[in-house]
Amino acid sequence: MVHPFRKLGLAGLLILFSTLSWAGESPKDDTSVILTVTGSLDHEDGEDIVQFDLERLRALDETRVETSTIWTNGTHVFHGTSLAAFVDALNISEGKLRARAINDYAVDIPVSDAVEGGPILAWHLDGAPMSLREKGPLWLIYPYDSDSQYRSDLIYSRSIWQLDRIEIIR
Repeated sequence: MVHPFRKLGLAGLLILFSTLSWAGESPKDDTSVILTVTGSLDHEDGEDIVQFDLERLRALDETRVETSTIWTNGTHVFHGTSLAAFVDALNISEGKLRARAINDYAVDIPVSDAVEGGPILAWHLDGAPMSLREKGPLWLIYPYDSDSQYRSDLIYSRSIWQLDRIEIIR
């Protein structure tokens, strides 16, 4: 009888074990790609794909939201890039963002949600990077406690965690 791992070969084992080891961890450094953006981009360098590591996201803007969520206990402090700064950096003023998580959960977020004091692409929870188990590396957080409009089933459905891809649809 052949062991199941033997059928994978060396490349398959490397992929399997690197995925398993990453599952409970945050990206190793600020230069690991954590977000890939595709779709209808009007980017100055003509690229049809834009990749963000943590350093590049931080360069856009760094903000914090202190709020409770329906998925956590108590109030927490989230640090990240505002969705407004993110869409501005990509020169997006209309359409929607099709946000997709590592597990392929997808949700459409209207660009109109990207307002000052609105949602952020959070990378830190209470001062620490978020692992995949902790809904990281990115979690779209709305300031739920700041306005009752952010406490609805629709907004909760847009609060995607383990976010790693966004497609721009105009």
